[in-house]
Amino acid sequence: MIGSAGLRRRGVVLLAVSLFVFGFGQELWTRYLPEYLRVLGASAFLVGVFGTLEDLLDAAYAYPGGVLADRLGSRRALMIFAAMTTAGFVVYLVWRSVAGVFVGILLVAAWKSLGLPATFSVIAEELAGSDRTIGFTVQSVLRRLPILLAPPLGGLLIERLGLPGGMRAGFVISIILALAMLAGLRRAFAPATPALPSRSTHEPMPAAPAPVRVGRLHPTLRKLLVADCLIRLCEGLPDVFLVIWAIEILRISPSRFGLLTSIQMGVAILSYAPAAALAGRLEKKPFVIATFLFFTAFPLAVVLSRSFAQLGLAYAVGGLREIGEPARKALIVDFAEEGSRGRTVGLYYAIRGFAVAGAAALGGALWTIRPSLTFYTAAGLGMAGTLWALVSLPARAPIQEATA
Repeated sequence: MIGSAGLRRRGVVLLAVSLFVFGFGQELWTRYLPEYLRVLGASAFLVGVFGTLEDLLDAAYAYPGGVLADRLGSRRALMIFAAMTTAGFVVYLVWRSVAGVFVGILLVAAWKSLGLPATFSVIAEELAGSDRTIGFTVQSVLRRLPILLAPPLGGLLIERLGLPGGMRAGFVISIILALAMLAGLRRAFAPATPALPSRSTHEPMPAAPAPVRVGRLHPTLRKLLVADCLIRLCEGLPDVFLVIWAIEILRISPSRFGLLTSIQMGVAILSYAPAAALAGRLEKKPFVIATFLFFTAFPLAVVLSRSFAQLGLAYAVGGLREIGEPARKALIVDFAEEGSRGRTVGLYYAIRGFAVAGAAALGGALWTIRPSLTFYTAAGLGMAGTLWALVSLPARAPIQEATA
C-alpha cells in the first residue's frame, strides 16, 4: 500500500501538472485583454479602470480565500476556486462585449486571488525552514513557465484570426484545459480529502476561524508590507498599458509582443534556482532589495526603448524582477503563525491589494496626459519602496523565532 507521504507526493506532482495546464490556457490571451477591450470600444481610461478592478478583486478576494483555506482545507478550497475561474472563461467566450469582460473577471480572478492563500498554505504545510524558499521557487516556475510558452502562440492566433477571433479561440482552449485541470486536481486531492462525517442536525457548526488583525502581524512583516505596496504601485501603473505601448506606439506585432513576454519569463525562470539556493543559505533581505530595484528599473527601460531589440533588453530587466520573489514569499510564511497561515497571507495580500487598487486607473489618467508619464511616475514609486525596504528591514531576520 502507498503511505500517506507517498499520496502527498503523488498529489503534489499532479497539482504541479494541473497548475501548468491551467496557466498555459490562460496565458494564451490574458496579456492581450487590454488591447481586446480597445477593439471592443473601451477608452484608455476604461482600460485603466479594468486594471483597477483586477487589483480590487485581488484585494477583496485575498482574505476570504485565506479564511476558506483554513476552514475547508487548502485542497478543497483550491478545487472550488478553479471551478469558479473556469466559469469565468465561459463568460468571456459567450459575452463578447466590454461588459462581458468586466463581469467575467469577477470569476476569472478566483483562482489567482482566492486561491493564493491556499497555495501558500499547501507549501507551508509540506515544507519547513529553508526548504520553503525552494518550494516557492518551484511554485513560481510553474506559474511562469506557461507565460514563457503561451503568449507567442496567442499572438499567432491573433495574427491569423484577427484580435477578436484569436481571443475567442484562446478562450475555447482555456476552457478545455481548465476542465482537464479540474479532473487532475480531483484525482490529486481525493486521497488527502476525506469524506465529511455525517453530522446531526442538532450538532453546532464548527466555529469560524478567528480573524487575523493587522496589529497581530509580525513587525518585520508590516515593514515588508509597506515596501511591497509601493513596489506594486510601481508595477500597477503601467502594467495594463505595456501591450498598448508596444503595439500602438512602437508598432510591434502581437506575436513579437508575445516573444517579449517569453524573454521576460525565460530570464525569470533561469534566475529562480540559483537565487533560491543562495537565499536558503544566506539572508533573504539582499534578494528582496534586488527584486525591488529591478521593479524600479523596468518601467524606465520600457519607456526609453525605441526598437524591438531595446524592448527585448527591457523585458530581460523585467524578468530579473523575480530574482527575490521566492525569498519574499518565504518571509511572509515564515512570519505567519502556524494555524492561521491562510488568514495571515490573505490579510497581507488584501491590504496590499487595496493599497494599490487605484494604480491602473491612475496610470490611465496619466496616460491621457502623456503616455511616458505613466512609466516615469511608476519608477519614482518603485525607488521609494526600495529605499524603505533598505532602511527598515532587518539585515538578519529571526526566522526561527517567528515560526516557533
